[in-house]
Amino acid sequence: MPLLGASSETWAPTLRRSVRLLREFGHEQSDPARFYGVLAEDSADMLASYVPLEGVQLLDVGGGPGYFADSFTRAGATYYSVDVDSDLADESGRRRRVIGSGTALPFRTAAFDVAYSSNVLEHVSDPWQVAEEMLRVVRPGGLAFISYTVWYGPWGGHETAPWHFLGGHFARRRYRRKNGVEPKNRFGESLFPVTVRDGLAWARSQHRTELIDVTARYNPRWAHFLLRIPLVREVATWNLVIVIRKH
Repeated sequence: MPLLGASSETWAPTLRRSVRLLREFGHEQSDPARFYGVLAEDSADMLASYVPLEGVQLLDVGGGPGYFADSFTRAGATYYSVDVDSDLADESGRRRRVIGSGTALPFRTAAFDVAYSSNVLEHVSDPWQVAEEMLRVVRPGGLAFISYTVWYGPWGGHETAPWHFLGGHFARRRYRRKNGVEPKNRFGESLFPVTVRDGLAWARSQHRTELIDVTARYNPRWAHFLLRIPLVREVATWNLVIVIRKH
């Protein structure tokens, strides 16, 4: 079992990187291409610190409109994605995209070297079934990289934050009253509370796997010790990453 917050030797999150990424969150709604473009480049670099991506068969679960496709392709991976939304545009032109559910991935067992998911689990009513499916489609020796927004973190309510601290339904109603429309991420429908505790419990319950890393995705290295402190880690962690190898 790795130490919580331990990172791979080549991945060194800095305060400067953290500040840059957190600033970009302000553009998620107004300029998604800018935000997801920056996040995609950082994500490819982070994943490459755990596994060389050259020649890797990679599945992006919940890949969306394709902001991650170019970054992973440039890193040398053969990129596939699966998403439930058939209306999302194929922006990269090189994507291998399949319509399907993350809770029942339409791929054979052990089909990929890496299964990757970024900021998806909090949008699924059964997030750990998605995680189980990611492990299923990874070959023995392959990796599942699971990253999700923590509910009690500062961005847990997404565009309804910070009012989600008073309850998801309250935050949704407040947003609707203030803006005259429903939020994009609707609590109870397309947004669900997922915690650090949930992720640790799932990872530790897995058999025939090796837990490579559990880390706070956007935090600088010096802040990773907070993952060791119950309750504190829930509010101090913006996004949790679980990296697990299948035996």
